[in-house]
Amino acid sequence: APAQAPAAPAAPAPGPAAAAEEPVDDPASHPGAVTSPMVGTVYMQAEPGAAPFVKVGDAVNEGDTLLIVEAMKTMNHIPAPHAGTVKRILVDDGAAVEFGAPLMIVA
Repeated sequence: APAQAPAAPAAPAPGPAAAAEEPVDDPASHPGAVTSPMVGTVYMQAEPGAAPFVKVGDAVNEGDTLLIVEAMKTMNHIPAPHAGTVKRILVDDGAAVEFGAPLMIVA
């Protein structure tokens, strides 16, 4: 048991880089968080089989489409609120999201 005790505090953090950049427990509090403006379904690309709009590490400009949230058969393009780099993608393609749910981090 004593050998496991030091490892326990580090377990929630996926890695040292994530822990240093932002709180792991709440990505929505990150200043670069892009949140969903509506309840709907996330699509990471324009159509099935197409390349995703963005991937981690991509540079984006303000207004670039990051993903689509489909609500009531309407495809809503979610734009980058500011220029930056896609640091994390917090949702999966086809996932249901709530209003205000963090979608990705652009910093």
